[in-house]
Amino acid sequence: MTSERSVPDSANPDVVLVGGGIMSATLAQLLHLVAPEWSVAVFESGSAVAGESSGPWNNAGTGHAALCELNYTPAGPDGQVDPSKAITINEQFQVSRQFWSHLVRAGMTGSPKDFISPVPHLSFVSGEQGRSYMRNRYAALSAQPLFAEMEYSESQAELADWLPLMMEGRDAEQVVAATRSAAGTDVNFGALTRLMLDDAATRGVNVHVNQRVDALERESDGRWKVTVRDTRSGDRVTMRTRFVFVGAGGGALPLLQQAGIPEIRGFGGFPVSGMFLRSRSPELVSRHQAKVYGQAAVGAPPMSVPHLDLRLIDGEYSLLFGPYAGFSPKFLKAGSMFDLPRSVKPNNLGSMLGVARTEMALTKYLVGELLQSRSARHRTLQAFVPTAEQDDWDMVTAGQRVQVIKQDPKTGKGVLQFGTELIVGGDGSIAGLLGASPGASTAVSAMLTLIERCFPQRLDAWRPRLREAIPSYGRPLNDEPALLAEVRAETMQTLELNG
Repeated sequence: MTSERSVPDSANPDVVLVGGGIMSATLAQLLHLVAPEWSVAVFESGSAVAGESSGPWNNAGTGHAALCELNYTPAGPDGQVDPSKAITINEQFQVSRQFWSHLVRAGMTGSPKDFISPVPHLSFVSGEQGRSYMRNRYAALSAQPLFAEMEYSESQAELADWLPLMMEGRDAEQVVAATRSAAGTDVNFGALTRLMLDDAATRGVNVHVNQRVDALERESDGRWKVTVRDTRSGDRVTMRTRFVFVGAGGGALPLLQQAGIPEIRGFGGFPVSGMFLRSRSPELVSRHQAKVYGQAAVGAPPMSVPHLDLRLIDGEYSLLFGPYAGFSPKFLKAGSMFDLPRSVKPNNLGSMLGVARTEMALTKYLVGELLQSRSARHRTLQAFVPTAEQDDWDMVTAGQRVQVIKQDPKTGKGVLQFGTELIVGGDGSIAGLLGASPGASTAVSAMLTLIERCFPQRLDAWRPRLREAIPSYGRPLNDEPALLAEVRAETMQTLELNG
């Protein structure tokens, strides 16, 4: 028999964070920095925090800084590469590094090596067209202070030193080109999330697991009534709060729809599951000490960019290659098969149907991925690692990603967006995050934007504390090389990234 009760008004938290992932963990820490007197409660539906997209096997662990990801540096019709998106993403990752450094200095338990380690980031292409693009990309990026240390090569002999596993067995006449950055990192976002929430709990944040937020209802006094269900007993508790953040990954869209805020109208979601080939062979790992990103096939979506990554998870090194896409109507790995159909509403039906009509390339890509045999997947790997043996690799299922579908304000048609979208209710009392990559790597910037949009009247008072933790806050590092050098040196030392 289940029960429902309301908590006493004196026990109502000032802030409710829905979801125990990297976004909620980051916001909990930022709010403690600027408003330590506020009471904060985190509700996670799983049995542990960081069980969905933040889990280390559910993402590539790339500290996304645009050092290797070619989809952040598109080429125009004239072949020239636009570095603006890469600059923005690198700036955002520098903000994350500064805040993580602040937390380490402030006494967050554990060693930085528990969640971040230095791993070179490389981009790799083949063929004349690929080499031409890579030359233009290198020219555009290396002129920017953020990317000034990037190296370029089209010599197979030099690339054999950089990437011995990938170059062995390759056609000696093949045209290849690559860039390399020693500033790259591998990040265990699951470990980082746990460290941040454990630390937040010691400061008074109440972190609850096996607790699913089922309903959000706006009350006449402006507060939000939050209904929480215990996933084991079925018992329900209601509470009231002044501010709600929905950081529940793929589960954010249904909750924001249920809350009924007008800002979510027109938004939909398209779930895509991911898979990776994994090798734990010490011999292979020793010959690939890097993260290497290539180019997506012609007509394939950005999510299909192939990459071969060195990973360090719980003290063990492995290699991941992928991603191979799949499809499930679930919005979370632990979600429901009815998540997608339930998310279709009269106000987003046009957007959903519009994307279904226009994104034929995505449809073909997903169908092709679903029909791929094990040997076909292995052939894709061999384009990266010519000598790869099938028995050295096993398939692991990664997390669910819900790609954002939104309405184009100019055309009124639905468009598929590969990125993240912050949704803020009109009065700033509720916000949620939709989307995927670069997600976790830019969590600090995303949550700073949330603070700026939801609490603008408090920002002047909070800015000094934010700048103490994040010296570059509000200042573009790419325009201030001296500050960039200072920030890099400090974060490298504090996060133990010097090797």
